[in-house]
Amino acid sequence: MIDTAVVDVDGTLVDSNYHHALAWFRAFRAHHITLPIWRLHRAIGMGGDQLVGAVAGEEVEHRLGDRLRDRWAAEFAPLLDEVAPCDGAHELLADLRARQVTVVLASSGKPEHVDHYLELVEAKSIVDAWTTSEDVERTKPAPDLLRVAMERSSGSAPVVIGDSVWDIAAAKRAGYPSYGLCTGGFAASELREAGAVAVYESLRELCAALDEILAEPSGSSRRP
Repeated sequence: MIDTAVVDVDGTLVDSNYHHALAWFRAFRAHHITLPIWRLHRAIGMGGDQLVGAVAGEEVEHRLGDRLRDRWAAEFAPLLDEVAPCDGAHELLADLRARQVTVVLASSGKPEHVDHYLELVEAKSIVDAWTTSEDVERTKPAPDLLRVAMERSSGSAPVVIGDSVWDIAAAKRAGYPSYGLCTGGFAASELREAGAVAVYESLRELCAALDEILAEPSGSSRRP
């Protein structure tokens, strides 16, 4: 049965997806590339190493990738203090811990951002470990971050909780069951189509379903 929760951070525990989309928009504009913000939002959940090529093509990644990522970081920095916890974020982590579930955060964010978010949701005393973009060469939708998260846990039967189709895709590639949240702006139908076992409107709705989620055999393909 499930003994480990691998939980995403951006868009799942903190309401940051649209801040990231705006920062990426400004970063591309600084290099005379204008992309619609809705398109950038669809890529949030990927790490920066994956996002540039996905939204602008490999030629732009080759020519400007590192400069765009540096500019994104500069544009996001003043927005960081505007990011708020998602309703129920601390309660979810505390509830999982109270049920003797190992909790590992699998973030592709920059270390300083992840550290800020951990303080924001009062998570450091609850979670067992966490990842950042510096822990892998390829971020989501590659499965590497989830595998590193599991290596840092004491568990063997994980469930992944995330808000983006890229979280769900990474879980599918890793062979882990996943549950989606609509907190990042992706539709429930998109998350289900990507492979989520079930999708919840909010963290509090997911918390109310934890007994059912944790009782599922690892690898369940249930659909609500």
